[in-house]
Amino acid sequence: MIPQANFMVWADVTNEAELRRLLTTMNTQPGVVDPKNALVPFGRFDRLHFARFVILDDQTLGDIETAYKIEPVPYPLSMGFLVDFDGDPNSFLQELVHVAGDGLRQIFECAGLHADDDLLQWMKAHSAVASASYVNWVGRSMQQVREEAALRDFLCTYLRGPGAALVKTQSASAIRTTLLGEVRREQAAGRLKLTPIPRTPIRWWLADKLDWLRGIAILIALLVFGLLLFPLTITVLAVYVFLLRIREKTDPEITPRPCEKWRDRLAEIEDHDVTNQFSAMGSLKPGSFRSINIRIGLAAVQWGARHIYTRGRLARVSSIHFARWVFINGGKRLYFSSNYDGSLESYMDDFINKVGFGLNLVFSNGIGYPRTNYLVFAGAHDEQKFKRYIRRHELPTEVWYNAHPGLTAIDLARNTRIREGLERRSMNAADTCAWLALF
Repeated sequence: MIPQANFMVWADVTNEAELRRLLTTMNTQPGVVDPKNALVPFGRFDRLHFARFVILDDQTLGDIETAYKIEPVPYPLSMGFLVDFDGDPNSFLQELVHVAGDGLRQIFECAGLHADDDLLQWMKAHSAVASASYVNWVGRSMQQVREEAALRDFLCTYLRGPGAALVKTQSASAIRTTLLGEVRREQAAGRLKLTPIPRTPIRWWLADKLDWLRGIAILIALLVFGLLLFPLTITVLAVYVFLLRIREKTDPEITPRPCEKWRDRLAEIEDHDVTNQFSAMGSLKPGSFRSINIRIGLAAVQWGARHIYTRGRLARVSSIHFARWVFINGGKRLYFSSNYDGSLESYMDDFINKVGFGLNLVFSNGIGYPRTNYLVFAGAHDEQKFKRYIRRHELPTEVWYNAHPGLTAIDLARNTRIREGLERRSMNAADTCAWLALF
């Protein structure tokens, strides 16, 4: 399989007006990118899944003064450029610079790039590494996505047309045999491709296994030392819970309704397709306690996303394609982005109802978050407060590209199952009927 990777450029904005003008030219309307735009023609990159440009204009900087009487840091306006793609980052970035170097240079000149700077090196120097990232289906490349979508389209078209009588007259096994023959004819004619899934790169496989072993070793070591030093473990846990509860009872909530103008601006770029974008940022609560908390939480998220939740679900949530959590400004602020199916309302409901504890584990360390109990309870389960908090921290994504519009994560999983069923040497009657039902 081809593993996925991500990259983010983060830089301070030096010419906001020109940056906004350039980004606007990349869209056909707010929230709808032109994949052939003159600056960064996203549609020319076969390995690219998602991309975005976002201006990181934090509307909640003053919350730290409201909550803790600490003067807010006057962080400069910054911008982010994010890409999610297949394979090796270096080769993808080289392709990006080769194809869209002139356009990227115009954009990044609004964020400190000088005329004599090497663009690729500048991007790497201004990269921000994700502390945690999630891929809906690790190893499913864009080539596979496109080919499997074309396969289903062909089969559905055939069954509605020339093969319509099959459904009424033939057994499930006979229908499958006929469809397999039709696919092979299309492949022989060059009208349909099903490229074999490549082997996993050995370096990535080794790194993945070592990371898995490291995580297991750390867990075992904690359990062993916890048991061997049981009195100390209980003492440490008691102190931790005591410090946590003091903060949970005293940290202020900041969850007013976002202004109508801000809500309208966000709504303008949403729901143009079955898949949506989400960008948000905020400041962490002051002190090392919360800083350590969130880093441990994100380390757990990263390990789980890499080794457990690799086939269509993040815990029980199946609507996310890609997501990442990135510390910026020396770890004082956190940026989060995701690409998800459905409306924002349904997206938030999905998380609240299925993995509210996970939201609390990470985001309760942010200023103003609804109060939690023992880190994972309450918090996000106070639905209206949580949703107002999210809207206040959300940012408009100025430019957003989705390489497979009209296809949800469930659609992608279904198309993969269709291909897998077609490539199986044999299927029993029940499995065949279930496979045909995918059409």
